[in-house]
Amino acid sequence: MSYRIGADIGGTFTDLVLVDDQGHVKALGKVLSTPAEPDRGVVTGVIETAEKASVPPGEIGHMVHGTTLFTNALIERKGARTALITTRGFRDAIEIAREHRYDMYDLMIGRPDPIAPRDLRFEVTERLLADGSVLIPLEEDEVRALAKALAAKGVEAIAVCLLHSYRNAAHEARIGEILAEELPDIPVALSSDVVPEIREYDRTSTTLCNVYVQGIARSYLGRLKTKLSDLGMSGGLYVMQSHGGICDVDTAERYPIRLVESGPAAGALAAARYGAMTGMSDILSFDMGGTTAKACLIVDGEPLIAPEFEVDRQYRFAKGSGLPVKVSVIEMIEIGAGGGSIARIDGLERLAVGPQSAGADPGPVCYGQGGTQPTVTDADLVLGYLDPAFFLGGSMALDVDGAKRTIEDTVGKPRGIGAIEAAWGIHRQVNEMMASAARIHAIERGQTISRFPMFAFGGAGPVHAYRVAEILRLPKVVYPLGAGVMSAVGFLSAPLGFDYIRSLPGALDEMDWDAVNTLYTEMEHEGRSHLEGGDITAQRAADVSYRRQGYELRVPVPNGPLSEASVPAIREAFEAAYGAIYGHTMPDAPIDVLSWRATVSGAKPPLGLPEAKTETADPLKGTRQAYMPEADGFTDVPVYDRYALKPGAALEGPGPNDDGRFALLEDPGSF
Repeated sequence: MSYRIGADIGGTFTDLVLVDDQGHVKALGKVLSTPAEPDRGVVTGVIETAEKASVPPGEIGHMVHGTTLFTNALIERKGARTALITTRGFRDAIEIAREHRYDMYDLMIGRPDPIAPRDLRFEVTERLLADGSVLIPLEEDEVRALAKALAAKGVEAIAVCLLHSYRNAAHEARIGEILAEELPDIPVALSSDVVPEIREYDRTSTTLCNVYVQGIARSYLGRLKTKLSDLGMSGGLYVMQSHGGICDVDTAERYPIRLVESGPAAGALAAARYGAMTGMSDILSFDMGGTTAKACLIVDGEPLIAPEFEVDRQYRFAKGSGLPVKVSVIEMIEIGAGGGSIARIDGLERLAVGPQSAGADPGPVCYGQGGTQPTVTDADLVLGYLDPAFFLGGSMALDVDGAKRTIEDTVGKPRGIGAIEAAWGIHRQVNEMMASAARIHAIERGQTISRFPMFAFGGAGPVHAYRVAEILRLPKVVYPLGAGVMSAVGFLSAPLGFDYIRSLPGALDEMDWDAVNTLYTEMEHEGRSHLEGGDITAQRAADVSYRRQGYELRVPVPNGPLSEASVPAIREAFEAAYGAIYGHTMPDAPIDVLSWRATVSGAKPPLGLPEAKTETADPLKGTRQAYMPEADGFTDVPVYDRYALKPGAALEGPGPNDDGRFALLEDPGSF
């Protein structure tokens, strides 16, 4: 018997799931994250989770891991001192960006600073034309002289992004060779390798972000791999990518930008897997942890995929206010509203919650670890939704009086209300924020949110799910076993997978199909070369738009050789996607394709879900006072052990007139 383990580092907790080689869940684990040294929390969690299942770490075949470490490094600017080398005359393109104001009426509009400041942006003499032909050859002596200047400036990482290198990588490749000779210890990222895609600004931004955190990735993943080996784990370490496939450590260290949304992606995969197992192909994934809440639509059994992402947004919902990274990500909306989100009275004397979080250190006041600011978890505890003696299955006692006192002093007294009313205000405001975000997410994707059942997970997700679903008028809420560690379950449901893109612009009706087939053959061959076994699939897509439109939609492309006969299917797929989002199509308008995509994946590993207890225990644990606005205050509520409820068990809830029948389910893996 061999085992696999999934580990998800969150802002507050690190979650773990241990399964055997048949996919049966053997143990769940949850430990406080260690932000200063994230791998320490992972190793602690592995030891504790393995002990629960009486499994020696040496029998764990491999780990699948996800982290927000690289995203945080980009936001907090804790990466390497990074330089940019680009075509002569284009030094400032990264700062000019798109010459677009994402808010026309904000006179104090802010933008994130470029990763490479102007004094670390350098030009070389060379020029390619749009078709990839050479107009001006590369001046190699300039590059060698530039290498010495970079060393003198103390540069720690270098990004190379030349004009039109997505069509011809020769000049970038030669610069890479020269820099490897002159500066062998400095990481170099080539845009033609990281993201061979049209649009210079986006390509440059992505390449800079990738090399900026490459040193952190190599250091962190190297330490973690060594520590796991010291435990006796002889198997491999794999990392979740943002698009939902996993990769080996070597790939993760080379392309850390592909990991920016690895943790949230895993939660969406878990929701899709659970939905498929229970006959729900359309479902709303609702993941609320200690720091953020994420909503993702699962449509036809698969999460939606976006071709790009933004990090370090200056305004939460303002597209264009962050740094663009051209990597495929599972499409979701994320807000700073989690259990650790801090509540306060703002400058306009309004109640505000988040996006600042107490995190794991010091954490909410009720943790008793030095926290002084009231959080959502403190409010949920004061309202009776959490058992102070059964938090994390009883492994952490919570301070109710401290939470109540802090809420009253910080939020209640400034507004002239008591602690209970203030706590309910915090709880309700977070619910409204999350419902609004989910509604916006659905509208932007042409979906009707009210038809989606909700799949609620994360440490705090089940605590808030019912009220959020009530606001959105959803038909059903699913509370899975092991909800608090469901993202870690998602890691173990993901196959090995690699995502590729090649830009070859052209009119759909006049496309060079031989060239397109060559691109797909190259991408799919490269993907298959990284995978083992015969159960390998390749999914194709293309970035398509009506002519003269600024941006494209990602649409599916048929497998097999493509030709003029493929045009109607691609057109039909594009018009279906366009009509779903914009409500109309333009049947006679010409259609252009910008880029071609391929996702190559291995077989999905076997995976069950956490199971209920086998013994015939009474699921009713007792009663607890909990705040229910329908009952005008606190009322005695029966409390049930989530794991003792057998299949088919039914509980009686509030009647048509909300006549006071309520119930709480307790899960030791959740808040």
